Amino acid sequence: MTARAKLTLLLLCAAQFIVALDFSILNVALPVLGRDLGMGQADLQWAVTAFALPSGGFLLLFGRIADLYGRRRLFLTGLALFTAASLLAALAWSPAVFLAGRALQGLGAAVIVPTGMSLLTTTFTEGPQRERALGISGTLLSTGFTIGMVLGGTLTDSLGWRSTMGVLAVAGIAVLAVAPALLAESRHPERPRIDIPGAVTVTGGLLALIYALSTAAETGFGRPDVLVALALGAVLLVAFVVVESRAAQPLVSLPMLRRPTVAWGSLAGLVTFSMMSAVVFLLTLYLQEVLRLSAFLTGLVFGVQGLFAVVSGMVAPKVIGRIGARRTLVTGLAVQAVCTAALLAVGTAASGVWCATAAVTVACFGHLWAIVSYGVIVTSGVPDTEQGLATGLVTSSQQLGLTVGIPLLSALASARVTTLRADGASFADATLGGVRLGLGADALLVAVVATLAAVGLSRAARRSRTPYTPAK
Repeated sequence: MTARAKLTLLLLCAAQFIVALDFSILNVALPVLGRDLGMGQADLQWAVTAFALPSGGFLLLFGRIADLYGRRRLFLTGLALFTAASLLAALAWSPAVFLAGRALQGLGAAVIVPTGMSLLTTTFTEGPQRERALGISGTLLSTGFTIGMVLGGTLTDSLGWRSTMGVLAVAGIAVLAVAPALLAESRHPERPRIDIPGAVTVTGGLLALIYALSTAAETGFGRPDVLVALALGAVLLVAFVVVESRAAQPLVSLPMLRRPTVAWGSLAGLVTFSMMSAVVFLLTLYLQEVLRLSAFLTGLVFGVQGLFAVVSGMVAPKVIGRIGARRTLVTGLAVQAVCTAALLAVGTAASGVWCATAAVTVACFGHLWAIVSYGVIVTSGVPDTEQGLATGLVTSSQQLGLTVGIPLLSALASARVTTLRADGASFADATLGGVRLGLGADALLVAVVATLAAVGLSRAARRSRTPYTPAK
């Protein structure tokens, strides 16, 4: 890479890292934030949901808009919106203002992530350069989520919860200051019309599903609004597929979605992100509620994981060059599944911290292999005119994974804890039971998807490829 290319990569990765931080940096600050702003316990989930709804719901739409009207322009707009929203959240004087800031942060993130990824894949040519760039980007995205939990606790204890939002604003300003000089504009050579019906159905469907899952993590799946949102989300996503099959200029090209590399790669990305973020969440419960570790010592456990994630992200492109992206993906998922299953051995003894540290560190090593390789698989062979759409699928898998994994397994673990407590178990034993159930379901799902991806991608590699016609 040239010096300019390296600086461009650093800039784009920094923007992705900031967004990843925002997913987790506020988690440990919620109790303090609630007391300061007068938010009740039941309302605190909206500090997370207000960000998750727009950040996951608008990804595909903004990825396509970037293809058509300019990726650089939209990236800078999203970054400016995210930075201003972070400042608003840091200065919030009421719950309504804070939640508005969080929602605008999420909207900015929905712009930054797909446009930043498409700028990356159009800047670096397919092959070793792009694999290396995706490796660095995936590493920072994954470690950003983990580092956010550690940094959030440190900042909240030392400077207060507002500093968690302030640091995002400062970082955004720094990236925004140098981005215009480094980034070149790129867009579709023509300007086809936006598929409005497709945009409405897919955005509405994703918003409904994210709302349902986020709310269910706190209240369970029995609430009427959760059930209605789940049903509405499913109906809208089915309608989206019907609309796209008939649209002259679809938002999402169904021929692209039918490509085995795109379908299996996106599924693998969704599962590896959602299940690894859930592992971090469940282990936090285990370390603090069962072993009674402090927030600082819990942060050290995930700090070790973060260091090995950096190493794994650097190694992954070399592994892909040696054995191929498909085998790297399946191997990474298998390692993640096996090590997550190994966490079932943890108990109430103090030695559990060493078992947890070792298992989650090795699991993260495989996780990074899966992240880098699935990005390579999904974007390979896609023309530059549709890189925004392809990377929109990649980033949708990432963002939806970070959004849905924790609510799903949190609801499962919480239900188990409630049952065990009703049977007379102590709080620590009940929590351990809930954590084990969540980890078991996590490992099983990753193992199943690893097997399906291995079979699906192997079949696709053996048979002749169907010619791919880009959407106009």
